[in-house]
Amino acid sequence: MVTPSALLQIAGLSEIEEQIYLFVVHRGRTQVGDVVERCAIDAAEASAHLALLRDRGLISRGADEDAAYAPVDPRYALNAVTDRLAEQVSRIREQIPLLADQFDRTVSQEGGAPESWIVGDAATVASWYVRMQHQATHEIMMFDRPPYVSSPLETLEVGIMGVGVRWRGLYTAESFTRPGAWEETLRLSESGEESRIVPQLPVKLVIVDRSIALVSLSLDGVRADALVTQSPPMIDMLSDMYETYWARGLPLTANSRKDEMLSALTESGTDAEPVVTSGRAAARATTRAATPEEQAIIALIGAGLTDEAIAERLGIAVRSLRRRSQKLMAELGASNRFQAGVEAARRGWV
Repeated sequence: MVTPSALLQIAGLSEIEEQIYLFVVHRGRTQVGDVVERCAIDAAEASAHLALLRDRGLISRGADEDAAYAPVDPRYALNAVTDRLAEQVSRIREQIPLLADQFDRTVSQEGGAPESWIVGDAATVASWYVRMQHQATHEIMMFDRPPYVSSPLETLEVGIMGVGVRWRGLYTAESFTRPGAWEETLRLSESGEESRIVPQLPVKLVIVDRSIALVSLSLDGVRADALVTQSPPMIDMLSDMYETYWARGLPLTANSRKDEMLSALTESGTDAEPVVTSGRAAARATTRAATPEEQAIIALIGAGLTDEAIAERLGIAVRSLRRRSQKLMAELGASNRFQAGVEAARRGWV
């Protein structure tokens, strides 16, 4: 017998109705008593479900009171159901422009839609956040930090990245106080998100396609005021700020260790926070070019590998690795691994 799979629920069938339908298709001529025995329900309930399936045209029954039910050829019955569903979807699509116009009139200010406007409640901010993700075509840039106004949207983000949208997420230690946040971020990284971490972030921010941005105006956890803007100068400024922080972030990978990285963040304090003066210049800032071996050492350190594991990966002695690492740390002016990763990223070494 075909295993019930809930594939027909979209056609308006409940799980039990789908089970009964598949049972009739498999069995052929079926009496009410057969359904009672198969599904462990009473005769009245079985009769009601069979009657509904008959009304939908999925099964048939003769005129006699005790006649059996029989399946209608699914090639015709289910095709008819899908045609009706397609008509319903088409009617919904026809209403979208009308509803969108009404929505724009509701949220816009008198005199036309402005380039920037304030949204002042958590539900509206959360709605904008989801809407902006849906309209992304090539890039999403995000500052992640509490307080949050929306539940996690991991599945949505994975789906958006799956259609080719580049997603860059910048996090702080506070981002991982929510239970499961660290594991979620590692999964997103494995799914394609480019993830980095910095000691602090000044605002909550999402920029979509460098054409629209949502930025928090309050971080007190009480209000949820935010600015939505399509103003090109404002977008350019926010994008420059994003690139500055991004250049100073330490990449997160599937091998990153939470305790080690958060400890390094605490040790680095605010010293590692960038001064937002010239974003593109900071992102391009560099001294000399790193050697391939230095790039490999920095990358493996950032991935959270031990000295022994890095030495084995590079085929050198542990003592030799530590000597070279100390020399690199000194050149980068770093007192811990996190600071080394941040400075290496700033110089374009990783």
